[in-house]
Amino acid sequence: MKRVPILVVDDEPSERQGLAELLNAWGYDVDTAADGADALEHLARTQPQAVLTDIRMPRLDGLQLLERIRQRHATLPVLVLTGQGSKEAVIECLRLHANDYIEKPIHGEELKQRLADLVRSSDGAAAPAVGSQNGEDLGFVGTSTMAQQVRTLVRQVAPTTASVLITGESGTGKEVVARMIHALSPRRDRTFLAINCSAIPESLMESEIFGHEKGAFTGALERRAGCFELAEGGTLLLDEIGEMPAATQAKLLRVLEDRRLRRLGSRQELAVNVRVLAATNRPPAEAVAAGQLRADLYYRLNVFHLHLPPLREHREDLPALCTALLRQLNERHGRAVQGIAPELQHRFAAYAWPGNVRELRNTLERAVILAEGTRLEPGHLAEDFGSVTPAAGADGSCVRVPVGATVDEGERLLILDTLAREGNNKTRAAEQLGISLKTLQNKLKEYAARGQGPGARGQTV
Repeated sequence: MKRVPILVVDDEPSERQGLAELLNAWGYDVDTAADGADALEHLARTQPQAVLTDIRMPRLDGLQLLERIRQRHATLPVLVLTGQGSKEAVIECLRLHANDYIEKPIHGEELKQRLADLVRSSDGAAAPAVGSQNGEDLGFVGTSTMAQQVRTLVRQVAPTTASVLITGESGTGKEVVARMIHALSPRRDRTFLAINCSAIPESLMESEIFGHEKGAFTGALERRAGCFELAEGGTLLLDEIGEMPAATQAKLLRVLEDRRLRRLGSRQELAVNVRVLAATNRPPAEAVAAGQLRADLYYRLNVFHLHLPPLREHREDLPALCTALLRQLNERHGRAVQGIAPELQHRFAAYAWPGNVRELRNTLERAVILAEGTRLEPGHLAEDFGSVTPAAGADGSCVRVPVGATVDEGERLLILDTLAREGNNKTRAAEQLGISLKTLQNKLKEYAARGQGPGARGQTV
């Protein structure tokens, strides 16, 4: 059996060597790095299947490394080693989308199981799967008409070979649905690979998707397989497809039609057998009209369209969602939270969840980490919870400016609310606001300097 490559990052030589020897004994092919900066150099020339990193390190610490990995290698799983009782570090790990974390001192069997689960479940995806093989996924727990319709459509399209275009706001579960489709398809035993097109630099996009030969461009030190080759026989999800450069979209269309691709720098074409799913949080017709998405590629991908409703439109599923998520989070964090205080339930019901199910899960996870009893209380929420709150039943299209606020304050609320609704995508937020990207960046720097950046937005409706 092929040994799985793992990168271990720790500035303590004894710790680093000990982990390497342990993982080698478990059958992994281990490479090591002395700190985050060293790790980035390794990642520029190697392709580990997962990264295991400490937090406290010189030059570039573990959290900074995690942030860089999410920018440059969005599909790479990361397991973080945290200090015992360091709740702030755990919360920051979750914010930066670490796949998992383990508190020190490390117990060998726990690390062995966590790492095995991460490698087995990720298949190169940036986040662990949430759900089960039978399609009863946490993203659509509940009996609402909308949730039932999504599950029905997934079951209908999954056994086919059709391309699927999945649309919906950020956090509604587009990757979750893609994983459900894969899990219910004949390809379930092969690779599922998800990449976020908005997280890959334009200069690296073609290499990431189609692969490259050694010497194809400066820095191409060896041949590298692209996403299509890595997902051979399985399913490839192209998230935020509208962020893909136009030239790459043209090449993607060719691959979809011919089922053949050519690595950068190669003269040889390779046959590929991959089911392609695509996702976007922007209405595709708008993206086509704006020239961000090629019309011919849109028609090729849109064989079957699946739109996911925002959580505010099926709030009747909140109790069931919370119950299911708490069960999962209790197991993950070794807690025994059994319920939610009535006051907190009322706050959840009145909140419009602009971040949708993802925001709900992150909110509950933070609360579970802080909870010491068996019930979640309002005090377990972040101080700024609800500070960006579309009113109950609203579509989230208006901003509430407090009486007596200045014009500058109203502008700040509008900018930060728009940024939140666009999933922190500054390019799209600038387009929605009708200002340049540079102007938006300058405004955000100004707010951050005053301590009024994201997280201190004020109320919206």
